[in-house]
Amino acid sequence: MADGLRERKKQETRIALSWAAVRLAVERGYGNVRIEDIAAEAGVSLRTFRNYFDSKADAIAAREVDRSLRIAEELRDRPAAEPLWVAIRAAIEKHFALGEEGHGGQRPPDDKWLAGIRLMMTEPALQGAVVRAYARAGEELAAAIADRTGTSGLYPRLVAEVIGATRTVVIGEWLRADPPRSVADLLASALDQIEAGLPVPE
Repeated sequence: MADGLRERKKQETRIALSWAAVRLAVERGYGNVRIEDIAAEAGVSLRTFRNYFDSKADAIAAREVDRSLRIAEELRDRPAAEPLWVAIRAAIEKHFALGEEGHGGQRPPDDKWLAGIRLMMTEPALQGAVVRAYARAGEELAAAIADRTGTSGLYPRLVAEVIGATRTVVIGEWLRADPPRSVADLLASALDQIEAGLPVPE
């Protein structure tokens, strides 16, 4: 029980630091945020920040890794008799928001928030951290799919890459949508289209 509580607290701290890094980078500009600011925003010490992340870019990109870890874990825990895509969709929809139910989750973002996100994502250091996060995300999801299906090689990697591409497209559309739309709505639409076999829209 104590170990479980400790791990949950650690995960909550990790998410809080990552989301604080995003908020501050959007509000102030990426270059105007120090790791000391992020730690203070999350209510922890600078030492605690350094126990979790090497840089503010890693803290921001960690949301992608944590999403994928949660989705992979959920996929492994879904009922064995459940069809693969049903299980994948349930896992994605349950954990995609990952503590960002404010601007980044259920309700549409405002113009100022979107502009800040777009500007933040032009930072080369952050772009590199996101690429590394996406690579790890793909590995985690492919491993979970392989475990669930008893397959190896091409199939689990292919399914994981489809999920990764869906995530990338959804976030891109979320940033460009005018008027703004929620991530949840865009995600549901994307998964519906994939589940239908990507028919050409009428």
